[in-house]
Amino acid sequence: MAHAHVSTSRGLKGVLLLVFLFVDLGLLSCAARVEKVTRQKMQVNKHLKRLNKKPVKTIESPDGDKIDCVHISHQPAFDHPFLKDHKIQMRPNFHPEGLYDDNKMNTESKGKENTMHQLWHVNGMCPEDTIPIRRTKEDDVLRASSVKTYGKKHHKSVPVPRNVNIPKSADPDIDNESGHQHAIAYVEGDKYYGAKATMNVWEPKIQQSNEFSLSQIWILGGSFGQDLNSIEAGWQVSPDLYGDNNTRLFTYWTSDAYQATGCYNLLCSGFIQINSNIAMGASISPVSGFRNSQYDISILVWKDQKEGNWWMQFGNGYVLGYWPSFLFSYLADSASMIEWGGEVVNSEPDGHHTSTQMGSGRFPEEGFGKASYFRNIQVVDKENNLKTPKDLGTFTEQSNCYDVQTGTIAIGVTTFTTEALVKTRIALDPVVHVRPPVI
Repeated sequence: MAHAHVSTSRGLKGVLLLVFLFVDLGLLSCAARVEKVTRQKMQVNKHLKRLNKKPVKTIESPDGDKIDCVHISHQPAFDHPFLKDHKIQMRPNFHPEGLYDDNKMNTESKGKENTMHQLWHVNGMCPEDTIPIRRTKEDDVLRASSVKTYGKKHHKSVPVPRNVNIPKSADPDIDNESGHQHAIAYVEGDKYYGAKATMNVWEPKIQQSNEFSLSQIWILGGSFGQDLNSIEAGWQVSPDLYGDNNTRLFTYWTSDAYQATGCYNLLCSGFIQINSNIAMGASISPVSGFRNSQYDISILVWKDQKEGNWWMQFGNGYVLGYWPSFLFSYLADSASMIEWGGEVVNSEPDGHHTSTQMGSGRFPEEGFGKASYFRNIQVVDKENNLKTPKDLGTFTEQSNCYDVQTGTIAIGVTTFTTEALVKTRIALDPVVHVRPPVI
């Protein structure tokens, strides 16, 4: 019996040792998790401090955004080491319609009123010498996979038409867009110094928070490999980036195919804003309705060939700012391709497809008031003139889900009569309809 007693005691000690060892490892694991959370919080707070500059004034938007009016010289662009001593260019030397002069600018700004507004305008405007910046919240950054990836697009988010020559240095899987799908019109084969379009604005339904839907212009330079340069602007719905399903104005840039450079809006140093009226990333209101009123925005991006910077204009009178030429390699000279159209993310696995809508969520053949459109599509040539693009191509990865059609519409006929000559001028608008999935 004694022998059995000793044996049981030894066995009990062994069990206790294992239990204590397990608990000790658990405590170590818990401490590691706490340290990781603390480190992440410090990184997030540091990033927020870098992004959210001290405002002169803050405006509360009805959608929950805070718009900080930051002095123009304190904006995030000037965190870039190459911009430390940069003198802000307050207006471009040339506009695609000709030279800028003060009288013309004043007439355009006062005489033409945009029907599109941003929600924050309801509660005020930013004073002169400031720019409006949507304040980044802690939750915004935490929704990203990391602080490093916050505000960035994924690699391979540019549509590559199949008839475009892809260099051998490019990724062999470039046709597989990693869940990014498109319906676009495009031109290539020349030197382009800008592009313009008017696009109607919708609020497409997003199936999952990590998906998005947008309509935009792409200004592209270089190959579709690791050296791609891109400037992008349009509207988007992105719950992951903004935390809601609002339709928002956005811009993007990259000089290395979305790898390390560039970001949305003002979420990194790069774009220099000069306008105090329009906030990048802020909600657009109102939006178009099915068989109802249609609202659209005009976006123009062009190169100031004297200074080399790429400028952006919103609507008729809002010159927003510029991307300095040093940010780019190929676009430092000109663009080699322009694209207009829609993009969505399909995150469904195993061949399944998202119900996230592109554009209005309707087919292009349904026409005006139902389908999403781009009108007044133009490119800027080397003489700084806006011209209708020649040889407009179209492309979509999945035409059964997202499609695109092109056409022309006569928007005006004016007859000029003299004693000996009759001239008729017809203004033509190329139109691109983006075809969304059937829901």
